Amino acid sequence: MPDQSYEEFLASDARTEVRRRRPLRLLLLFLATFLVLQYGWEMSRGTALERVVIHDLTVQPSAWAINRIWPEAGVLAKEHRLVAPKGRLNILNGCEGLETLFLLVAAFVAYPFAWRARLLGIALGVGVVFVLNQARIILLWQAFKHDKAIFGMLHGTVLPLAMIAGCLAFFLVFLARHEPRAQ
Repeated sequence: MPDQSYEEFLASDARTEVRRRRPLRLLLLFLATFLVLQYGWEMSRGTALERVVIHDLTVQPSAWAINRIWPEAGVLAKEHRLVAPKGRLNILNGCEGLETLFLLVAAFVAYPFAWRARLLGIALGVGVVFVLNQARIILLWQAFKHDKAIFGMLHGTVLPLAMIAGCLAFFLVFLARHEPRAQ
């Protein structure tokens, strides 16, 4: 600390204190946020909100993307289904990526970011989850068409973990670029 001013020392000490924030408090805030979001989404089953999220914000963009990549696919968005001459794929509650988004939002709420950084992280995170989920659905569509065994493995294990890993990577990059606020 030879050339460090007193203000720099205090700022450094505040940053160190933020890093030492009680882990149990972080965990409880994370879990409470996730559970409230998940409960709210569960309560929306059968509502117009569920239709908007699944049909308008998940199925329609997926059909559009598949048709841009493979114009011969002829995929249509019908309610909660991707429908084509060679089959149909149901996109139900749980397939829209919200659980992953809720994990990411809970992480941003629990971690001691400044509110501006927190809101920016959540806003960017919505885009990250949307893109990851659209890629997941497109991959699932291809697996569904070509190999049902691979579809089951991708749907149940590989792609959900890939989405969580992608969001974790996004959170860590964001964390490296935005210092937490002092308590």
